[in-house]
Amino acid sequence: MQSPNTIPPGSGQSAAQQSMAAPEVLAKRKRGREDRLASLDMVKIGWGPTIFGAALLVAFIATTVFFMFVPWRQSVAGTGEIIVFSPMHRPQTIEAQISGRLVKWYVKDGQDVTAGEKIAEISDIDPRFLSETQLKMLEDQKAALENKRDLAKERVSSLGSQLEDQSASRNAAVPAAQERIEQAKARLFAAQQSVDVAEQGVKTTQWQLDRITALYEKGLRSQREQQLALLDNTRAKTELQRAKAAYDVVAKDKSIAGLDLKKISADTNASINAIRASQADANQVIASTTADIAKIDIEIQNLSQRRGQRIIIAPTSGRVVRLNRVGAGEMVNAGVPLATIAPKTDDRAAALLIRDYDAPLVRLGDPVRVSISGWPSLQFVGWPSVAVGTFAGRVAVIDAVDDGTHHYRIIVEQDHEQIHNKKEEHWPDPAVLRPGAQASGWVLLRDVPLWFELWRQFNGFQPTVPRPETNHLDRSNRSK
Repeated sequence: MQSPNTIPPGSGQSAAQQSMAAPEVLAKRKRGREDRLASLDMVKIGWGPTIFGAALLVAFIATTVFFMFVPWRQSVAGTGEIIVFSPMHRPQTIEAQISGRLVKWYVKDGQDVTAGEKIAEISDIDPRFLSETQLKMLEDQKAALENKRDLAKERVSSLGSQLEDQSASRNAAVPAAQERIEQAKARLFAAQQSVDVAEQGVKTTQWQLDRITALYEKGLRSQREQQLALLDNTRAKTELQRAKAAYDVVAKDKSIAGLDLKKISADTNASINAIRASQADANQVIASTTADIAKIDIEIQNLSQRRGQRIIIAPTSGRVVRLNRVGAGEMVNAGVPLATIAPKTDDRAAALLIRDYDAPLVRLGDPVRVSISGWPSLQFVGWPSVAVGTFAGRVAVIDAVDDGTHHYRIIVEQDHEQIHNKKEEHWPDPAVLRPGAQASGWVLLRDVPLWFELWRQFNGFQPTVPRPETNHLDRSNRSK
């Protein structure tokens, strides 16, 4: 930049004039240089700020290195809701068991009820169950069938007595007939002996007659002796004929006794079989009557239960959460929800959904920090010990299959051990912590340095979990 007093070359001034203006220009330049040096001296910085900045930088680097090695608690996050863990204490929907017309409501929304208390009443519209005398008619039919069955039972008892008497008579008649056969056998044996004796007598008298006849022809015996010997022989033959006739009579008696035994056995067996057939018919009547009575009992029970189903009762004690918008006189179908009851219970849990990417890392019994909607909380993911407003829990259930969206449900219960040892607080009171409230949870895994956690997340790796310990048997099996 040229000074205003400086005359540029070629401006039309002479060389003498230019040589006279040069000392003044140099003096002005010197004064300007001195002014700049004085200004620099006024803004000169000392060593204090430099030292402070260096200390601040060192402190920042030290803090960064310190935090890189601070323990960091790895976790798996999930979201879900508060549920009732026991299925018997979960909110229950009460449905209409029969189709009918609503007669009356006995409760209101928000009302506390006890188990068995009336909720509503429905009038049946099924024509099969409309008759008021149907139950009495069924009971009368049952009474008639029971009377018929009792008579059949008495007949069976009477036939049983007859069967016993007939059996006793048979047991007496058959031995008597057998005894008569034995007697006939004995007489037959005696008759046979008589026949044998008579035959022997005939042989003896014939031999005697032949001997005397031979002596008579020689003149050694008289005619009278011959005639007496002939008479004895005739007498012996007559006796033989009488013995054989007696034998035949005894043999016929024996045959008749055998026929009598068969007749007695056949007659008694026929009578016993007839009694047994009658007894079987009576038992059949008893069986068929019993079956008819059972059918009527089923109809009576169905009718009684059908009438009982007209009254809707509370299955458990609790609070009526919601009533269906059905007024008196409106039609309802079987299975239509009429009301919802929430049982009174403190058995609560948190059902959380975690990704399939994190599901293999979670184990039963793992500690969990739970944050519930409506309770202000401040969760430090890596430092659960300084979390505020969260509650302690333990993993109680891990579903074996996903929910269809590649998420797995885990159920978290209160950490009763920590609560019992007064290391943790109870979950909120059931009166204010209701099922369905939103909840978030962090399943706590293992401690790692902060630098490792940053490196893991930068590379997209999964959190690490401790390897389960194996026993000596497992190690020996692997070595084999």
